[in-house]
Amino acid sequence: MAEVVSPVPGAGRREPGEVGRARGPPVADPGAALSPQEEITEGCRLPVLRRNQDNEDEWPLAEILSVKDISGRKHFYVHYIDFNKRLDEWVTHERLDRKKIQFPKKEAKTPTKNGLPGSRPGSPEREVKRKVEVVSPATPVPSETAPASVFPQNGSARRAVAAQPGRKRKSNCLGTDEDSQDSSDGIPSAPRMTGSLVSDRSHDDIVTRMKNIECIELGRHRLKPWYFSPYPQELTTLPVLYLCEFCLKYGRSLKCLQRHLTKCDLRHPPGNEIYRKGTISFFEIDGRKNKSYSQNLCLLAKCFLDHKTLYYDTDPFLFYVMTEYDCKGFHIVGYFSKEKESTEDYNVACILTLPPYQRRGYGKLLIEFSYELSKVEGKTGTPEKPLSDLGLLSYRSYWSQTILEILMGLKSESGERPQITINEISEITSIKKEDVISTLQYLNLINYYKGQYILTLSEDIVDGHERAMLKRLLRIDSKCLHFTPKDWSKRGKW
Repeated sequence: MAEVVSPVPGAGRREPGEVGRARGPPVADPGAALSPQEEITEGCRLPVLRRNQDNEDEWPLAEILSVKDISGRKHFYVHYIDFNKRLDEWVTHERLDRKKIQFPKKEAKTPTKNGLPGSRPGSPEREVKRKVEVVSPATPVPSETAPASVFPQNGSARRAVAAQPGRKRKSNCLGTDEDSQDSSDGIPSAPRMTGSLVSDRSHDDIVTRMKNIECIELGRHRLKPWYFSPYPQELTTLPVLYLCEFCLKYGRSLKCLQRHLTKCDLRHPPGNEIYRKGTISFFEIDGRKNKSYSQNLCLLAKCFLDHKTLYYDTDPFLFYVMTEYDCKGFHIVGYFSKEKESTEDYNVACILTLPPYQRRGYGKLLIEFSYELSKVEGKTGTPEKPLSDLGLLSYRSYWSQTILEILMGLKSESGERPQITINEISEITSIKKEDVISTLQYLNLINYYKGQYILTLSEDIVDGHERAMLKRLLRIDSKCLHFTPKDWSKRGKW
């Protein structure tokens, strides 16, 4: 989720003791020359000086991805190991600690797409394995159909869910590192290459690992991209790429944009407006009927989504664009894409809130809208994995708040303890059962007692939830949604 510029607070933060951080080494003498055998090349690793979010100097380990010469002065494009790629940048040699340089292994080759030769020498420890923490508790996960009983105890509400013997607990991938690129729930054993074209990270070449667009002007905002996007090669050398904020077409200069605006009569995304409340509107766009807009939207989104995106084959997708209205028109805030037909119950393929609108509740509003569509369709849904780091945080928060709302709203009838099942929670919220269970585990609400699962809502959980809901001012009003789902299994409707 994007998703997708001001960096998010906490970006680049790592706990003390993590590999790669080296504080305070003396700055290498800029004039100290290296021998030809020790020249800094692509694939080398060494500490690089950077400022963290607390405006303090630190020396994390970084890899040199590219070297260029500007007016006789060398610049190095570095990726900070274990940091998110959006922090990658060009630096000069004054920021390099050359005393701790690690040279690449000559025999290591970096595979590239289409089987072409590696574009740079392999770096040390290139083969980084994705780690998934598997939890194997002595107790099974809660049954999806067993009712949960509710009774008060010491100011807390406890809900007992009967156990279903013989089932293993779902793998727990719910770490809280905000900068983990690969954080996700239920990572499949092999990447799914359909849908939003989940990228196979092992085949990244030097081109796609580097940001190629310097700056984007979109309406009244200037955005600094976080990741590579496959805009035409001739546009990557421009200081600023100009986009029409209504049709998203790109131009080489401000003059080109101004000339385009005299001809462009759009003041909102193409497609049908299916939701409006106040200044917020949602437009449904068919990737086949509005191919040009959909492709331009994907190119923009790829600047802020690293893991996955689709570029040109937009026919199998619907795009739901959220806008904010003023006297000049409907300005894009964010969007999510969705497969017309999904065999895995995905209700979101890619999701992004543009950086100027982040941390204002719009991301959660996009997620809530995707589940409102699922409710109208009579289905449960889940986002396509893996989620981006920011997307995962937004989904965890939305799932937690939605499920806690249901649990805290349960009331006893005739003195009996109210009961609810996992299946019922899933049906009410349209959240897939696996996501309901993983959220209960993430919140640490499940306790095993005398052959039953007890869901315990402590006062801290309740107080925290109530404070969070007071801040959540933006909500979807289902009465303002005008949406009729189509049966996309009939190809004639594509």
